[in-house]
Amino acid sequence: MTIRVALHHKTQYDYDRPIGLSPQLIRLRPAYHGRTKIVAYDLAIEPEEHFLNWQQDPFANPVARLVFPKPATKLSIVVDLVADMTVINPFDFFIEEGSESWPFKYSPEIKTQLAPYLVTEPMTPLLEDWVKQLPKATERVIDFLVEVNSQAERRIDYTVRLEPGVQTPEETLEKASGSCRDSAWLMVQAFRNLGVASRFVSGYLIQLAPDEKPLDGPEGPTEDFCDLHAWTEVYLPGAGWVGLDPTSGLMAGEGHIPLSCTPHYRDAAPITGGHEPCEVTFEHEMSVKRILESPRTTLPYSESQWSQIVSTGDEIDKMLAEGDVRLTTGGEPTFVGIDDVDDPQWNTDAVGKEKRILSNVLLLKLRDTLSPGALLHYGQGKWYPGESLPRYALTCLWRKDGQPVWQNPQYIADEGKDYGHTHDDANRFVRHLAGTLGISAQMTFPVYEDTFYYLWREGRLPEDIDPTDPKLEDPNERAMMTRTFERGLNNPVGFVMPIRRAWWQAHAGWVGGVWPVRSGK
Repeated sequence: MTIRVALHHKTQYDYDRPIGLSPQLIRLRPAYHGRTKIVAYDLAIEPEEHFLNWQQDPFANPVARLVFPKPATKLSIVVDLVADMTVINPFDFFIEEGSESWPFKYSPEIKTQLAPYLVTEPMTPLLEDWVKQLPKATERVIDFLVEVNSQAERRIDYTVRLEPGVQTPEETLEKASGSCRDSAWLMVQAFRNLGVASRFVSGYLIQLAPDEKPLDGPEGPTEDFCDLHAWTEVYLPGAGWVGLDPTSGLMAGEGHIPLSCTPHYRDAAPITGGHEPCEVTFEHEMSVKRILESPRTTLPYSESQWSQIVSTGDEIDKMLAEGDVRLTTGGEPTFVGIDDVDDPQWNTDAVGKEKRILSNVLLLKLRDTLSPGALLHYGQGKWYPGESLPRYALTCLWRKDGQPVWQNPQYIADEGKDYGHTHDDANRFVRHLAGTLGISAQMTFPVYEDTFYYLWREGRLPEDIDPTDPKLEDPNERAMMTRTFERGLNNPVGFVMPIRRAWWQAHAGWVGGVWPVRSGK
C-alpha cells in the first residue's frame, strides 16, 4: 500500500528597498539518512540571478549556500518534494549485544566519536529533579526510551510559540509548555545527562488524516497537514540514530522527514544569513497534497473504479479469446500458515510440525475443487545443499477430458493413520505387482540400512552416549538412528523392483532388470 504526497513549502522575505544580502545557508533538503523515500525534490530561488552550491555541514547534513551578486528587493525560497508515505515500523532495528537493556555504556571508541552529542549544559534544579524521576533500569532499552518520551509528552503542553529562539530546559519545565523545538531540546539535555548520546532534529512533519476513526485513543488530524517540526534522536549501538517525538509521545515514523540533525539547535535553523538593515515583510506557506493512493482495506476501490476494472477485464478476455491465448496455472506458488507466519517452517526450515500436515490438506482441497478423480503422488522434491533430507513434492495429476485417473480415493493412504504394515507386506506387494506386469518376481530384492555406516557412526560416539540419545545434534539423523536400532540392521526397510517401459511388435509392456550394488546387499 502506497500513498505518495507532494509537499510545497514557500518562504519569502520582501524588503522595502533594494538591499545587499550576505551568503544564505538553506537547510531544507531531506537528510541523507532519512528513511522516508523522497521521489523528487526541487529548490527554486528568487532573485533568479544567484550562485548555488550544495555542501555538507560537519554532521553530513545537506546545505545549500546561496550568493547574490546584486541588491534584491525580495528573497523567495520554494521547496517542492514528492515523498512515498509507505508505513515505517519505528521499532524495526537491531541492537548490539550488551546494549539491549538499560542502563548500558558506550565502548570507548564509540564514545569518542559521539563526544559532541554528549555535551551537557549546566544542570538546573527542575531538570535535575526530572532526570532523577526517569527509569533507572529496564529489561529492554526500547522500553526506557518510550517511557522518557511519554513522560515528556505528558509533562509539557504543546504550544505554537512565534518568538525566536529555544527555551532552556528549566524554562520549559517551569512553564510546563513549549513548542516542538523546546521539548526536543529538553529531551536532548535529559538524555545526555543520563549518558545517552542525543541530537536535535529539524525537519518536515507530514500527518495524513486516517481513513477511519480509531476505536480508542486520540482521533488524530482531521485533514492532511504538514509543517516544520523538531524532535530528538538518540544513538543506540547497532541501531544507529533512533527518532523520538516528545510533542506527540511517539517514535519518529514515515511522516518525520529530517532536514538537519546537529548537536545544538543553533546549527539546525532552516535558513541563516544576514542582510542590510531594512523593513521586512515575512510570508510563509506550506501544503501537502496526495498525488497517488493505492486502494487498501480501509479505503477500497469505489463503485465507479470497480466498474471500470470489470469492463477492462471483459475487453482483455475478449482479446485473449480472439487471439486464442490460453491461460494456465503453473509455476511454484509459495504458501504460508495463517496462524504463525514467523515460524521458521514458513520461512527457512525445509520441514516443520504443521507444514507437512497442512500441505496435504491443501492438496486434497485442490483435488476436490479442480480435479475430482485425480491421482495423488507423494514423492521427493528438491534437495538443497546443507539440508540433510530432501523436501516433499506433492503432485496432483488429472486428465483434461475430465475422465477420472483414480477411481476410489480410499485407496490413497492417509498419512495420519498407522496401518501397521511391515516389510513382509512390502514383499507381498511387489511380488503381486510383478505378476500383474508379467515380470519375473526374481527381479525383486530387499533393501537394508547401511550397516557399515551405522556401525561407523556408533563407533564415533562417546562411550557414555547411547546411539538413540536425544543429545545427538542432527534431529533427522537422531530420528533415523533411533528407528534403525529399534528395528534392527538385519531387517529390510523395503523392497525394490527395477522396471522400465518396453515395446515389442508395436505392443507396450514392462521389462524387469537387475540393480547391482558393490556390497551385494
